[in-house]
Amino acid sequence: MRALSPWAAVALFALPTAMLLPIKLLALWAIGHGHVVLGMLVIVLAKVVGTAVVARLFTLTQPALMQLRWFAWTHAHWMQLKHAVLERARASWAWRVARVIRRQWRLRWRKR
Repeated sequence: MRALSPWAAVALFALPTAMLLPIKLLALWAIGHGHVVLGMLVIVLAKVVGTAVVARLFTLTQPALMQLRWFAWTHAHWMQLKHAVLERARASWAWRVARVIRRQWRLRWRKR
């Protein structure tokens, strides 16, 4: 897959979204007909599977995708924004408290 042309990589990268759309629409139809739990489970499952597939495809096609100037620019800006948001979240009071609680739970779990 690493030998794909950049535009073939874009098409392959977009394929899971196109394939999961009918499944998500079917889930919405099920919700509309009173099968709320089933519909929500299908949507969640489609999201999890779709995310896993897209992540794997991105790993395999990233070199080809980065040959496209617009994709490389978008990726760079997205990563910059992501890191800024994570840095701010990790500096927050809530994040620090959650880390202390998590550390305490891990210590308690290891003692058992």
